[in-house]
Amino acid sequence: MSITQQFLLDSYRAAQHGTPQPPAPGERDVRTVRELRDYRRFRAVVQERPARGRVHLALSRAFRTRRAAH
Repeated sequence: MSITQQFLLDSYRAAQHGTPQPPAPGERDVRTVRELRDYRRFRAVVQERPARGRVHLALSRAFRTRRAAH
């Protein structure tokens, strides 16, 4: 069963029972990604690591080593 079919089935059941309709697939994706990012930053601070710039630093290291190899 696809996610769309499951959503339609859940919506039908909610309408039959008079309960609130479930959120549409993908509706809360952006919020979830932001919450995950904030949680990872929080964990970094608690563990006394830099909270920002870790991805940028890793990418710059990767590209720097590639340029040096060529």
